[in-house]
Amino acid sequence: MPDATNGNDYPPAPASDSALLDAYSQAVVSAVESVSPSVVNIEVEMPARGDRSGRGANGSGSGFVFTPDGLILTNSHVVSGATRIEASLADGQRYRADLVGDDPDTDLAVLRVHARDLPGVRLGDSAALRPGQVVIAIGNPFGFQTTVTAGVVSALGRSLRSRSGRLMDDIIQTDAALNPGNSGGPLVNSRGEVVGVNTAIILPAQGLCFATPINTAKWVAGRLIQSGRIRRGYLGIAGQNVPVPRRVARLQGLPEPRGVLVVGVEPASPAARAGLRERDILVALDGQPISGVDDLHRLLTEDRIGVRASLTVLRELEPRTLEIAPMESRATVRD
Repeated sequence: MPDATNGNDYPPAPASDSALLDAYSQAVVSAVESVSPSVVNIEVEMPARGDRSGRGANGSGSGFVFTPDGLILTNSHVVSGATRIEASLADGQRYRADLVGDDPDTDLAVLRVHARDLPGVRLGDSAALRPGQVVIAIGNPFGFQTTVTAGVVSALGRSLRSRSGRLMDDIIQTDAALNPGNSGGPLVNSRGEVVGVNTAIILPAQGLCFATPINTAKWVAGRLIQSGRIRRGYLGIAGQNVPVPRRVARLQGLPEPRGVLVVGVEPASPAARAGLRERDILVALDGQPISGVDDLHRLLTEDRIGVRASLTVLRELEPRTLEIAPMESRATVRD
């Protein structure tokens, strides 16, 4: 068909377009081939509830091997309360799995299978993610093993309520399609590095899928391996990472021009009693800088529970110091 402006035929699509598509496809293929051997299908049996047969309900999810000696990362909601857990690798190997520990507040759990020389994933840096970046989800939706979907990072710094009732912060939003059974599987970048743990979808919406950042998962997994649980303090806020104007950061001596924006305060929480307000920006706890939600989580350790601390915030970009006594997160209190 002639071009209306110059009478010439439309030129064929540039060869570079095909090359770009081939490069994209190759990147996805390479990432999938690298990670798929580490992805596991998790099958669980739950306690019987009112069933005269004594048999419990069955469930399933996904996970991935992150150390060659058999440690597996998955979602807490996949395995919590299970009486029996089995993990199957893509090559058909099947193992009885033991729960090392789980953390409902971040919806993460660590399992162990008694095997060696398993293919482990490479863990990336979720802090380096950017909206629009290509990501790949691998899992076992509805039992279809090693199902691959691809999309982009839709947004960063989302808040999502976990099944424990706590708001999980700094969540990755993606449009890489997830379905029941994907929970606990890896979210992977184009280099084959795991950057998140797939955790939730919003129904009936399409393309609204969420993953816990791998930087959060690294810290949680380390604590679970060490003690089997995380006893942590909580302030009672929903927060997200935000930049602080460099001029303000310099005036206040902040090491990084970032902080945690308060987007919600729970009633009767330590934050409410301390006088925290929405739109406050947290920048330090007892003089320790808070440049993001991960920093805040790391600072709210069990030794801070019930201990009064000074909390430095920016309110309308003016510094204020509040006194706050973190409480133990209700999700970590067990009978």
